[in-house]
Amino acid sequence: MTDETVPSAYPPPADFAAHANATPALQDAADADRLGFWADQARRLHWHKDFDEVLDWSGAPFAKWFVGGRLNVAYNCVDRHVEAGNGDRVAIHWVGEPGDSRDITYSQLQTEVCCAANYFSSLGLVAGDRVAIYMPMVPEALITMLACARLGLTHSVVFAGFSSTALRSRVDDAEAKLVVTTDGQYRRGEPVPLKANVDVALGSGDEAAQSVQKVLVVQRTGIDIDWVDGRDVWWHETVAESADFHVPEAFDSEHPLFLLYTSGTTGKPKGIIHTSGGYLTQTSYTFHYVFDHKPETDVFWCGADIGWVTGHSYLVYGPLSNGATEIVYEGTPNSPNEHRHFEVIEKYGVTTYYIAPTLIRTFMKWGREIPDAHDLSSLRLLGSVGEPINPEAWRWYREVIGRNNCPIVDTWWQTETGAIMVSPLPGITATKPGSAMAPLPGISAKIVDMAGNPVPDGEQGYLVLDEPWPSMLRGIWGDEQRYIDTYWSKFAKEGWYFAGDGARYDEDHALWVLGRIDDVMNVSGHRISTSEVESALVGHHAVAEAAVIGATDETTGQAIVAFVILRSDATDTGAQLIDELKAQVSIDISPIAKPREINVVPELPKTRSGKIMRRLLRDVAEGKELGDTSTLVDPAVFEAIRANRS
Repeated sequence: MTDETVPSAYPPPADFAAHANATPALQDAADADRLGFWADQARRLHWHKDFDEVLDWSGAPFAKWFVGGRLNVAYNCVDRHVEAGNGDRVAIHWVGEPGDSRDITYSQLQTEVCCAANYFSSLGLVAGDRVAIYMPMVPEALITMLACARLGLTHSVVFAGFSSTALRSRVDDAEAKLVVTTDGQYRRGEPVPLKANVDVALGSGDEAAQSVQKVLVVQRTGIDIDWVDGRDVWWHETVAESADFHVPEAFDSEHPLFLLYTSGTTGKPKGIIHTSGGYLTQTSYTFHYVFDHKPETDVFWCGADIGWVTGHSYLVYGPLSNGATEIVYEGTPNSPNEHRHFEVIEKYGVTTYYIAPTLIRTFMKWGREIPDAHDLSSLRLLGSVGEPINPEAWRWYREVIGRNNCPIVDTWWQTETGAIMVSPLPGITATKPGSAMAPLPGISAKIVDMAGNPVPDGEQGYLVLDEPWPSMLRGIWGDEQRYIDTYWSKFAKEGWYFAGDGARYDEDHALWVLGRIDDVMNVSGHRISTSEVESALVGHHAVAEAAVIGATDETTGQAIVAFVILRSDATDTGAQLIDELKAQVSIDISPIAKPREINVVPELPKTRSGKIMRRLLRDVAEGKELGDTSTLVDPAVFEAIRANRS
């Protein structure tokens, strides 16, 4: 396909649009009566007691949604589907990394959640207590989350790749009474310890975590573990032996459902608080409409880990509240080989596939012959999450994975927003590669300058949310002032939430998220987004992935330094390629954006959530000592990067 024939926008296929859940009437309803619209979305759920008021914003920036309403989140995700006659529907196709698998129906899920809830109650845990979950992607992790929701226990999921230090800080901050974990987890086919990290985290004697009463251990790998009598208990000897009947209690709409600590920051982690009614309303609404979900026929796969908000919202609460059948995969995309994801899609007939741009670019690097070896014809919708997707990866995703027949929903949202905020509606929106397009019906956003004035189309500005939304965070655990200072101080006069991201509208008023504002470089007084330069680089046929940083420069203030990974079929890797890449950036953006330096590297430094650690690349470019590398998948990657720069 030549540049001249590449479409600028992709309308939804006619047959998709004809049967889509979302029609233009959805936006019309939200425009006519925003709060009435959200009331209608809330009533897609089961309320034990109906709400009296949709929104109380009198205590802004602390919201109360669906005031007076009472519901049980787990009942909405499990029991009501069984009661509706869908107990035999598979809720979870679980795929273990070594090749084992389980299919769990809604009736079976109800039984297991009830057993866990009864055991948790036997420990004396009561609504409002906190439970830390430090587990890989095994069914018991989801069962634990749902059992907590059933009892009104506030769960705090800690990504199983985090260190014992990170776990301890989160346990202490939340004052968790119970920690649920596994003996070990599989990483690239090998069992590695996990319970051992819990032991280190919780300490002993005077250094012991004072709040923790029990550690509940799922036997996953069978590796030897240390045991603390009186504290440690096996899942199969306790939960599995508990009664399987439990009557759920209804909780206030504003009852805290979970804490999720933001990662990647220095100092004390921020425990983001999400509550029950508003969060479930928006995750359920967005799942139904953004993913055009058809419960009788769709098989949904969100590739995120439950340790991140994407896993909470679109691997647990969003899908299950809609009665979905979904894939839960334990392992890495290349274990035992690079075909694994496509084998799963083929075997289970996955229809909806929701992954991060980082993974898409990894697939590009591996080469299209891998997905081409599989029947992916079951797919009807693709999704992107976690960071802005560059147009080249978007088009590759559509062509190679979606066979040019699947709409793509490029979604923007955050841990703090709780659910999708900006996204195409797949049966309505003509999508542009790389653009999240528009706020969803019921969501209000603006792009403004530092003074709060709307910026013209084509200019970069700050992405703000100027109206409250149901799944919004309700604060930072134990630190109300930090919540106000972090999210509401920049535009305090206007009362707007500042997302931390830059954005622009194009000439057609399509919304483009440009990434974090601290990823905007200032070169000779010109503000240039790292994501735009990265997109230009990845637009070259030889480049699979790129990371760009602004390094200190005596002349220009900052200079652009790029790190690129080449595709497997790239032939030219020398000076001519570097010149081509610099020229491409000049043409696509501006000569001002031409990188001072481009480094070809074998890998990029990434956290276990797939985010590129640009801060550490900046340290490399400026010759500084590296900062904290503990959250990286492979800290040794810097040796290869330095070798390629020398």
